[in-house]
Amino acid sequence: MSPPGPKPREVVVDGRTFERIPIRTDVLRAGRDPAEAVATFAGPLARPGDVVVLSESAVAIMQGRGRDWRTIRPGRLALAMSRRVTETEWGEGLRNKYAMQYAIELIGVPRILVASVAHLAGRLLGRKGWFYLVAGLDARMMDAPCHTGIEENFNLVIPAPADPQGVCARIKAATGLDAAICDINDIAPAWCVASTLSKERARLLERSFDDNPLGQFDEQTPIGIWREVTAGATGPT
Repeated sequence: MSPPGPKPREVVVDGRTFERIPIRTDVLRAGRDPAEAVATFAGPLARPGDVVVLSESAVAIMQGRGRDWRTIRPGRLALAMSRRVTETEWGEGLRNKYAMQYAIELIGVPRILVASVAHLAGRLLGRKGWFYLVAGLDARMMDAPCHTGIEENFNLVIPAPADPQGVCARIKAATGLDAAICDINDIAPAWCVASTLSKERARLLERSFDDNPLGQFDEQTPIGIWREVTAGATGPT
């Protein structure tokens, strides 16, 4: 699949104009501090009032949570459960046996089994999503291998970042910038996983990033700046 063309930098939401500024970085690797990465790459471009937006996968990778699929040995439970995950356009996720095994190891067998029971109960009641509600973020956000455009990360199975709210708070303390960790892609609506913003402003940010202006191929722009602008303004509003 070829990457789509560049997205417009400005978007209008509820009559307000926002600029989305993709920031190219080095390949972000395990052991790097997200706050330091923000200060290094976004700091020189940021203005007071800006919000820095980070890819949830990039944060998880910096935390060392990405795992090479070749080090994972799926057990019987993972094999059985992965075959029962519905195939959707949202991505392979836990349908991948390596992703399912990693989720089981992170979450624990008891919680996975309880989540499976919740899933069955939800189906009987005509409800969806109860498995992920019980299993938590690591199951919901698990990315299967071979789906990233960055060669160095191609073999990684990537769960949710650990303590995303705490990461956002530490970024703000270190840089003075509000921060948001988001799940943004070309298929699903943008989702603000955690942020230092109010709920209302976080929802506005999500709608501003629904067209995935940071990209998800090999653009190498896992950090962006969200800035509200007005016609003729030279600074943030």
